[in-house]
Amino acid sequence: MVASHAHATGAQTTELRGCPTGTARQATNGSYAPFTNEVNEHLSKLCAAGEFSGAVLVARRSERMYAGAFGFADRARKIQNSLDTKFRIASDNKMFTAIAVLQLAERGKIQLDDTVGRYLRDYPNKQVATVVTVRQLLNHTGGMGGIWGPEFEAHRLDLRTLEDYERLNGSRAPDFPPGSKFAYSNFGYILLGLIIEEVARQSYYDYVREHVLRPAGMSATDSKPEREGVPGRALGYTKRAGTSSDWQSASDTFPYRGTSAGGGYSTANDLLRFAVALSNHKLLSKHWTDVLTTGSVDTDWPGFRYACGFMETVQDGVRWVGHSGGAPGMNAEFWLSPTKSDVIIVLSNVDPPAATTVAQWIAAHMPTAPHARGEEVY
Repeated sequence: MVASHAHATGAQTTELRGCPTGTARQATNGSYAPFTNEVNEHLSKLCAAGEFSGAVLVARRSERMYAGAFGFADRARKIQNSLDTKFRIASDNKMFTAIAVLQLAERGKIQLDDTVGRYLRDYPNKQVATVVTVRQLLNHTGGMGGIWGPEFEAHRLDLRTLEDYERLNGSRAPDFPPGSKFAYSNFGYILLGLIIEEVARQSYYDYVREHVLRPAGMSATDSKPEREGVPGRALGYTKRAGTSSDWQSASDTFPYRGTSAGGGYSTANDLLRFAVALSNHKLLSKHWTDVLTTGSVDTDWPGFRYACGFMETVQDGVRWVGHSGGAPGMNAEFWLSPTKSDVIIVLSNVDPPAATTVAQWIAAHMPTAPHARGEEVY
């Protein structure tokens, strides 16, 4: 299984055209040194070209194969990114929301094929309340649509609770017959957060802290409001269409705080702890971990199937499960291979696809696993 305790040694740091590159840590297993050097060279070039700013952590079982941070968390103050920098992770929060729902299902508190109205008894749209199921919310087949657009822009800083999002969007009927197709839905995950609150009798944020983050040892992960000073949280930078090509603050696009649909923050080190906890069944039993990560519906993205807050894909014969997140000034990738016990974590404080292209490149260059490919980790 993936473990978080083996820290690599042999640090080396370089400087490229004013871009502070990360610390490339040689793996404890010397056979990974070529991979470590190749990744560091690739990321250093991207950073120097202004195409990447963030943190990267790659691990296999008990070894960190690569760990490095690049660019600035705060460009004006020249504060460099690190493995403990708190990056906004956008839709990667959906993994935590789905785990929370399945924990309650494992305890018999939620039935996945019950309708929304079973838990949200006063939900305003009766078609949603009586037809859309929890399972359909989890796998984006409920037709619940999004939360961004002109109404969000008009109320961006007024949307402070999950109930606020429900009041703004709850009268809408499903976009299509529920269960008939996949359509990525942020509002569906807002409803899952409300269901968690109703069943657990506590706020979504408190439940996730107590039952997902704390058991995983993720002390640097949360969804505190943007206006609160969070030590070590990176600033987000975007390149706006129709303006200069310089990176500018993306803060005027951020919601008041992250929600059950996304927008919280985490670190590379914390997400490795998350991978360990998931693999070791500290969060869910094997059965419910399989429900969480086994794709059940085809998506709009070729080669990817959606499970419950996790996507599943097979690339070059290797199965990966995880999630992507992206918005102006943030991009996050978390991928775990259950068969090889590989973990790829890439976090960025600039626009997509900065982290996505790095994660894809790393997945394509991972060295061969030293054990049989068919061995399941969890």
